[in-house]
Amino acid sequence: MELPAVNLKMILLVHWLLTTWGCITFSGPYPWANFTILAVGVWAVAQRDSVDAMSLFLGGLAATIFLDIVHISVFYRQASFTDTQRFGAGMAILSLLLKPLSCCFVYHMYRERGGFLGTSQERSGYQTIDSPEAPADPFVGSEGRGHSPQGY
Repeated sequence: MELPAVNLKMILLVHWLLTTWGCITFSGPYPWANFTILAVGVWAVAQRDSVDAMSLFLGGLAATIFLDIVHISVFYRQASFTDTQRFGAGMAILSLLLKPLSCCFVYHMYRERGGFLGTSQERSGYQTIDSPEAPADPFVGSEGRGHSPQGY
């Protein structure tokens, strides 16, 4: 199944907006958990090649699904909500409903960055020190180029 191209920045923007509106009603651990994971998402945007940032963001999104279910179910009091508080609760619930879809998109991006079960290698333009290729010895064959070995 081919997923449509979704930008990580758009996922962050939607969840930031819904979390901000959800904070109208829910306080305490709800904003701490969600804004912390969104900060990890900003790190994943800033570090385009980091598999670790994507894996932490994916794991954090999955964890906040569980945390949001617990937090909303414990603190949702339908009878005493004003219209503004009902709007905030609705946005928190909408954010919760969109998180599994966001997890699917983030997992797809995680796979594109090269991460899957222990294959987290950072891709960069630098050659690693412990590369299997041995450097060419500049002194091999110097006798044939007119250089004579120096004696001491």
